[in-house]
Amino acid sequence: MWFELLALIFGAAFGFFHRGKEDYKGLLRNGAITGIVTGIIFVLLTLFLVPGGMGIDVSFLGVFGFVIVIVIFVLIFIVGAFLGDWLERILKK
Repeated sequence: MWFELLALIFGAAFGFFHRGKEDYKGLLRNGAITGIVTGIIFVLLTLFLVPGGMGIDVSFLGVFGFVIVIVIFVLIFIVGAFLGDWLERILKK
């Protein structure tokens, strides 16, 4: 649960500090790339640091389960990026 929240916070920070005009396609593309990297890192950290199942756990599916968890982390990161972008727009007005 903590790594999912951390991915959301990192995504919000990414969206907040993303420069330029409101380019949602670019934000989605860059957020997906960054989300894949952070998703892989968080899945590996969850696997080794939290083996008790405190996070999203589909390890019974094997490699396919790890891909599903990485995709979930990417989606959480992208939602955070759009929330950060929305927050930036609200605070800069």
